[in-house]
Amino acid sequence: MSDMVKNLLIWGIIAVVLIAAFNHFGSVSNTGPQVDYTTFNSDITGGKLKEVRINGREIVATTKNNDNYVTYIPYLDDNLMSDLVLNKVTVFGSADEKQGLLTTILISWFPIIFLIGFWIFIMRQMQGGGKGGPMSVGKSKAKMLTPEQVKTSFADVAGNEEAKQEVTEVVDFLRDPSKYQKLGGRIPKGILMVGPPGTGKTLLAKAIAGEANVPFFTISGSDFVEMFVGVGASRVRDMFEQARKHAPCIIFIDEIDAVGRKRGAGFAGGHDEREQTLNQMLVEMDGFEPNSGIIIIAATNRADVLDPALLRPGRFDRQVDIGLPDMKSREQILAVHIRKVPLASDVNISVLARGTPGYSGADLANLVNEAALFAARRNKRVVSMAEFEDAKDKINMGTERRSLTMKPEELISTAYHEAGHAILGYLLPEHDPVHKVTIIPRGRALGVTFFLPEDDNTSRSKTWFESRITSVYGGRVAEEIIYGKEKISTGAGSDIRVATNLARAMVTEYGFSDKLGILFYDSEEGSFGKTREISDSTARIIDEEIQHISLSNYDRARNLLTENLDILHAMKDALLKYETIGAEQIAELMARKPITPPADWTPQEEKAATTPQPESKPTPEDAEVDIAPEDDANK
Repeated sequence: MSDMVKNLLIWGIIAVVLIAAFNHFGSVSNTGPQVDYTTFNSDITGGKLKEVRINGREIVATTKNNDNYVTYIPYLDDNLMSDLVLNKVTVFGSADEKQGLLTTILISWFPIIFLIGFWIFIMRQMQGGGKGGPMSVGKSKAKMLTPEQVKTSFADVAGNEEAKQEVTEVVDFLRDPSKYQKLGGRIPKGILMVGPPGTGKTLLAKAIAGEANVPFFTISGSDFVEMFVGVGASRVRDMFEQARKHAPCIIFIDEIDAVGRKRGAGFAGGHDEREQTLNQMLVEMDGFEPNSGIIIIAATNRADVLDPALLRPGRFDRQVDIGLPDMKSREQILAVHIRKVPLASDVNISVLARGTPGYSGADLANLVNEAALFAARRNKRVVSMAEFEDAKDKINMGTERRSLTMKPEELISTAYHEAGHAILGYLLPEHDPVHKVTIIPRGRALGVTFFLPEDDNTSRSKTWFESRITSVYGGRVAEEIIYGKEKISTGAGSDIRVATNLARAMVTEYGFSDKLGILFYDSEEGSFGKTREISDSTARIIDEEIQHISLSNYDRARNLLTENLDILHAMKDALLKYETIGAEQIAELMARKPITPPADWTPQEEKAATTPQPESKPTPEDAEVDIAPEDDANK
């Protein structure tokens, strides 16, 4: 019987009992008003009564005028019957209602039963609706997966080769413990996986269990913490007791920072429920009682908040860093996720891996899924590169807003803005190559310029920083050249913010300022927020250096775009005609050659009748242009 049916039956029984109790206690006589017993005696002696009905202490009297009223005998009146007979009043009696034993018990004990049932309901809710009733509140919530249920292996975990190498010893130990024990070796009791969300920490833990072919207990750190003190510690004891019965096995604790935070940082003292749970976990991992054959694996993205006692040797004595995948790892992860996806011949996984820096494994899985959804929406049988590009653009910038109606002046301004970014990105040294330019609105941006890095870069040079700042200013400089300073739009607002942050990092963090030298000047994070530990004179020099770097690169952008003004106009025309141009078209424009239409463009898409032509007059003052420069996002 399902839980839903059981709950319906329980509440149905409660409802029936409630109705019966209310019917019993709430029954009131509908035979007239209530009068005092003295008036009733006076009516008897005065000959005003016709008949009475006696039911225990209750008397229903009927007068000779056929009026009814109710009274109650306050004491035992031996003369009542003789007075009624003497005054010729008809008397009716009723037999005492005999209730069954079960009914009496139900009615008498109903309030207590109701309170007990309500308490059980609250207890079940407090333990998350778990099975087993209130007496199992201290039982472990860990779910055990048998070796037959864990089908994940290292083949399903792409990338993270170093992390897999770290945990291979655990698999070997679980398969053949004597291999290490005969040499006096001891496998780490606990492995802490640290990394950003979505990088595959849980997947790697399941792969360890699948490769070792042992039972796998999984639980979240939040499952230990409860309202009542001692419940979490009891669950920890129960979890390890179950693990000992199924050893060798693996216990996986996800988000361990929920229970493993540093002790003594709060106001609850040592009797806090979370601290007691942590204390019990420390004892179980490395106490007097041995836990041979039990490997504890935990995952967190906040290793900095964990208690030091949890990280010492003998507990979580091995930390495995699982960071964001590099380009080669991203290519391997994409290869795993597209195994079940029918692909077109033009899909290039290497290009996709290059265009997704900063993506986690979960992000890459989402990319493949979004591409498949795009293909299904377009009634295709295979997923092509166009769907992957659209999926990547959607994840990075948001859904296309083709329903957004833009003024002709806004389209021209947007095209010039994006062309300025693209031209400078193409010309500047050490800048990431331009991958695609579009004036199709996405998210909050009216246009986007995508740069595709050739490789993952772990460090950047001063030349790259200056080239990046110059290209970021490209959109605003293009508008200034075409429309004049008085008609520059607000579309470069976040461009300016990005350029200023880059310049500040050059001066305060990376020592790229000749005046300030190789010192760190950035403000530190303190208990009360940012604290600035620099003098006013130094702060003034920092501001001057930031301004110098920004203005010099702004002038550099203006000079380059002025020298290539014909390309700026040509790229603007191409964007107005095709809406999106790729690296091939950009290279042709930069070489001042005739442009080849994009592969996915057809002449029917040409909007010659509605495409505005170049105008010499500036944009009207009331034209509101808002181009969010995610254009220059390095994606």
